[in-house]
Amino acid sequence: MHELYSYILLFKIGFIPVRIWDILDILIVGFVIYQIYRLLRGSIAFNIFIGVVVLYVLWWLVGMLQMDMLSLLLNQFVSLGLLILIVIFQPEVRRFFFLLGNTTLRQRSNFLSRLFDKNLDGQKLDNEQRAAIRAAVLRMSRLRIGALIVFSGGLDMDSIVSTGVRLDAFITQPLIESIFQKNSPLHDGAMIISNRRIHASGCILPVSDNPGLPKNAGLRHRAGVGVTERMNVNALIVSEETGSISMASEGKLRRRMTEEELDEALAGIFTS
Repeated sequence: MHELYSYILLFKIGFIPVRIWDILDILIVGFVIYQIYRLLRGSIAFNIFIGVVVLYVLWWLVGMLQMDMLSLLLNQFVSLGLLILIVIFQPEVRRFFFLLGNTTLRQRSNFLSRLFDKNLDGQKLDNEQRAAIRAAVLRMSRLRIGALIVFSGGLDMDSIVSTGVRLDAFITQPLIESIFQKNSPLHDGAMIISNRRIHASGCILPVSDNPGLPKNAGLRHRAGVGVTERMNVNALIVSEETGSISMASEGKLRRRMTEEELDEALAGIFTS
């Protein structure tokens, strides 16, 4: 038994023994924290998660310092912590159980990779596809065809995609233009571009209620800003009334872009 303990024991830090299981424990916890970060990054839920962590650290600190009144106040929040987290992270929890309950063997075998692997969404679009988007946007601008295109970057937008029609189509200029034609059933919603594909179209986006937006900013522009307020994505908007091109990013709206500014914006999105 002593020989087994000696085998497991790696070294000591002062009087604290460090076993191989302790190292494994630290690595697993670190991996889980990193995957939680990847799951939440870029969304408003990540900022809320950081706030919750700070709250728990403060609760622990005031307890150590025996600050009774503040500790009593924080206890009320901490005691409801699990319920608060479930409410805040409802989309992530729903996504977790959706993947867990999937009935196909192949999808179950790929459960962890589908849950955590979002690197595919961050791949660069090649020059041909970027040129197709540029050409489509410029032509729709000249013809005053309204359009709203969201570039998901490295984010999973299942909660948004589920409101539209999944396409998983190759990016081409004719397809983009046909989707946003007035007679198309998908022209009113947003197109989601992800992983070098048109992931979905006709999607409903959250609308910004920012009072600082221009008074003449329509619903399409407010939806583009709204999704960038809640997620780390970019939205390209073509005005149906004026044909002007706008870009929404981080809750801010950049209006009346020139061709050169459009090229610069697309290059920044697809090379990030």
